[in-house]
Amino acid sequence: MIPVIFERITIDPPLKKIYHRLGFKKKTTKLTAHQQKETDLFIEEALSFIALKGCTLRAAIKKNDGSNVVIASDVNWESKQLARFLGDCPEALLLGATAGSAIMEAIADKTKKDNLSAAVVYDATASEMTDAALDWLMAYFNSQLRRESKKLLPRRFSAGYGDFKLENQKSIYSLLEMQKIGVAISSSFILHPEKTVTAITGIWK
Repeated sequence: MIPVIFERITIDPPLKKIYHRLGFKKKTTKLTAHQQKETDLFIEEALSFIALKGCTLRAAIKKNDGSNVVIASDVNWESKQLARFLGDCPEALLLGATAGSAIMEAIADKTKKDNLSAAVVYDATASEMTDAALDWLMAYFNSQLRRESKKLLPRRFSAGYGDFKLENQKSIYSLLEMQKIGVAISSSFILHPEKTVTAITGIWK
């Protein structure tokens, strides 16, 4: 199994989600013209530091007994919740995306200079852009799978959620060969750069 590497993912910023993450809600929070202008400027600045990359791997599910999921490379994931999530899917799609290291350096620089307003907006923008990259990858594969009369589950599942232990991040990282998109993993299974995410979803007919 060879992962597909996406060296550059270009998407529009999910502005509503960014503002929501910042705590701004359309019906209950009103921004002044100055606040709106400043926030939009910080978002634009953040985008200039973000370089989205991604990777995916399509794998057959060899076993799903309700407690363990085994995929084609004989990787065994022990998780009742993941097994239930994948259900009768014969295949899985592993996904990974990163916003890169430059945005994290920019956040650190703004924090060091006590420009916390900018740092918070940069952070929110990077988080939402990384999640949006996973959405883009899923949409891309759904368009490919239509030729086979198949589709992805609408949701995704990540290591560290429920009983799917964070330590499973290591096998996901290895299978996706995430070092090829500039991502490293620590001994405690934390991905670096910080704005990096992985997920699993199912493929079904």
